[in-house]
Amino acid sequence: MSSVTDRRLRFRQVLAGNVCVHPGSVYDPMSARIAEELGFEVGMYAGSTASLTVLGAPDLILLTLSEFADQARRICRAAKTLPVLVDADHGYGNALNAMRAVEELETAGIAAMTLEDTVLPRPFGDGKVTLISLEEGLGKVRASLAARDDPSFCIVARSGVVAVNGIEDAVARTKAYTESGADALFYTGIRTRAELDAVSAVATLPIILGGVDTPELNDRSYLAARGVRIALQGHQPIQAAQRAVYETLKALREGVAPRDLTLVPKDDLMARVTRDADYKRWTRDYLEGSK
Repeated sequence: MSSVTDRRLRFRQVLAGNVCVHPGSVYDPMSARIAEELGFEVGMYAGSTASLTVLGAPDLILLTLSEFADQARRICRAAKTLPVLVDADHGYGNALNAMRAVEELETAGIAAMTLEDTVLPRPFGDGKVTLISLEEGLGKVRASLAARDDPSFCIVARSGVVAVNGIEDAVARTKAYTESGADALFYTGIRTRAELDAVSAVATLPIILGGVDTPELNDRSYLAARGVRIALQGHQPIQAAQRAVYETLKALREGVAPRDLTLVPKDDLMARVTRDADYKRWTRDYLEGSK
């Protein structure tokens, strides 16, 4: 089992590298172990998948920090070497709440957390996405940096400014967050190379992109050349898992025999992700006595 600091340093190596990687979207202990087994450099535990996992609800900032951190702790305890990046949304409140979020997530074993400048949860009104002021956003970042105990833990300034306020404000916020002491910059809402070029031209920190799903931005060589070190692809694993559960239950309800189910693993996948061999060894060594 690698130490938590080792995982955080491994995450920093990804940020300091010269390639762009896709993280594995994880949401529980077994999905984290699968991502680790498949060789993903980074795991991504998002607020949206947390809401689905814990509440069975859409991503409307209904989840509490304690609920989010508890699941993060389970994920980090289960994986051996996988560094996990989490989406901490708005820090669950103001700058002081963000400090508390840092304490909880750092203690949980997370390698890095993003902190965004969107006004959350949704206020009363027309439903348009708005951002907090740059001054307040910088205050949250500085407060988060002050709250961390392990200097290897990464604080990532996140913004959807390109899609919300346009390129001019995106450039301004990029310059400010770059100088704030944050370890990296995370952007959502970037859809074109022109938008990414404008941001990367003034960013001297590693960039993380969320929701990259356009032909223009699917070239990892291009992304790497623009300073992008991590590019999210979405959170399909949890969606696929729900479909598998639905189809399996439906088949059983309709009379399909368990032996004829098509979505049940036929190999030793379940044994691997539950560490069955380890538990058998521990049982033999510690419960069966001397032989």
